[in-house]
Amino acid sequence: MNRETKRMMQRQGQAGPDGAPQARRAQGSASQRRPAKKRASIRQFFREVREEMRQVSWPTRPELINYTSITLFVLIVMIGLIYGLNLVFGKFVVYLFQN
Repeated sequence: MNRETKRMMQRQGQAGPDGAPQARRAQGSASQRRPAKKRASIRQFFREVREEMRQVSWPTRPELINYTSITLFVLIVMIGLIYGLNLVFGKFVVYLFQN
């Protein structure tokens, strides 16, 4: 450690008068800082899940149909693309090893 670093650490209170780093005091553990929360019952959990699901903004039927059709279209395009690339690279590899 160079002199500049030692001086900076002394100014910040991280080093002693001789320039050696000082150990930091550990602040209390997490359990000491905040009390432990009591677990909710299974019934309470499902009640809260149901309440949260009521607050969800669900799509309308036309939105659902639109999103589903877009997803299926993209899926079909990606399947075709992967199939085509697999076919081309497969034929290319066979061509390489036949020669």
